[in-house]
Amino acid sequence: MSDPIEEPRQRRASLQQQKPKLLRPFNTSEVKILLLENINQTAIDAFKKQGYQVETYPKALVGEELIEKIRDVNVIGIRSKTKLTKQVLDEAKNLIAIGCFCIGTNQVDLKTAAKNGISVFNSPFSNSRSVAELVIGEVIGLARQLTDRSAEMHQGIWNKVSSNCFEIRGKVLGIVGYGHIGSQLSVLAESMGMTVYFYDVLQIMPLGTAKQVATLEELLSISDFVTLHVPELEETKNMIGEREIMGYMKKGSYLLNNARGLVVQLPALAKALKSGHLAGAAIDVYPKEPASNGNHFTDYPELLECKNLILTPHIGGSTEEAQSMIGIEVSSALTKFINQGTSINAVNFPEIDLRIINEEESNTVRVLYIHQNIPGVLKVGVPEINEVFANHNVDKQYSDSKGEIAYLMADITQVTEEQIADLYNRISSTRANIKTRLLY
Repeated sequence: MSDPIEEPRQRRASLQQQKPKLLRPFNTSEVKILLLENINQTAIDAFKKQGYQVETYPKALVGEELIEKIRDVNVIGIRSKTKLTKQVLDEAKNLIAIGCFCIGTNQVDLKTAAKNGISVFNSPFSNSRSVAELVIGEVIGLARQLTDRSAEMHQGIWNKVSSNCFEIRGKVLGIVGYGHIGSQLSVLAESMGMTVYFYDVLQIMPLGTAKQVATLEELLSISDFVTLHVPELEETKNMIGEREIMGYMKKGSYLLNNARGLVVQLPALAKALKSGHLAGAAIDVYPKEPASNGNHFTDYPELLECKNLILTPHIGGSTEEAQSMIGIEVSSALTKFINQGTSINAVNFPEIDLRIINEEESNTVRVLYIHQNIPGVLKVGVPEINEVFANHNVDKQYSDSKGEIAYLMADITQVTEEQIADLYNRISSTRANIKTRLLY
């Protein structure tokens, strides 16, 4: 005779053992994750700890090779070189999430991803300190013409000069964009004796003794060093051109761009450097960047002729510490999305969350319903989502939308094993359904 107390315990244990699974009707195989471009070991370890199947590649994949690999995986992790286009994403029938282990998401077709029910996560702030430290190094390097002297020494030229070489103490640093990077940079610069002003479209409480100015033009006109830390938006594209450099920046000042490639018009920069209006510049990002390492940086020959110009291959966040933090942050967001449905910090999805299902909530199913944001989806009395829920006990429910996509999360209690497949079939058959998952 069966034990009426032991059976529920065994069932709860069985349900807990099934987590974390990506569950579809009649399929409880483990989550498959594909990681490209040498993603940091912290992410690999985090995923393997969850029991996921993890496949790694040291480089970006392209074309048919990428399409073939992405067809069978549930999650893909990339950095900046892998391009997830509409053509690629339309082939990824099992894909539920993309992890961009970097700051930007320009390499992903975010709209197609959302329409296909694929959530995209990135790490916009984990490399803030690395970028801030690079800027400090560039400021000192430009002020002392270090890269020119180093290049000369490599050519056997001894050129010991002090003319036009300066300390940065007492100089004015102008920061365009006072976010995570700009504010950290502000503190570092002040500690080295610089005076800091900043311009931002938002009113921001400054750190230390930094002061906010009302216009970009005012900032350019008072700064010895101007450093850019803005996102790539329509408003920031080409925001620094000949008018800003020649018309407002001080003669003998310096320009640094570690933000986005389209923010600075490079022909105008080259012209200002060659004419001597700018004493130097540092560029880490470009409108067009090569897809791989090697002799591919050929689109900007006018820059290569300029003196006291620091050119780096988009390495602002390329430190061991930054990559480790990015691995932890993005893998954590992906794990929560896989295991719990949480979409907090997704860039193309409504951000919703519910508290986790605990052991006392036996026989509970979490419904994750990604659907078109159209009228009538929550109606009762027609074959829509709340009609499906009508005969069940919905313990908690949360829904939100973003553009054309909506996302509903609901926990239904006292669900029998026989009802799980029926729930999935009815929900995924609703007219607005994009993608449905059940977690239990």
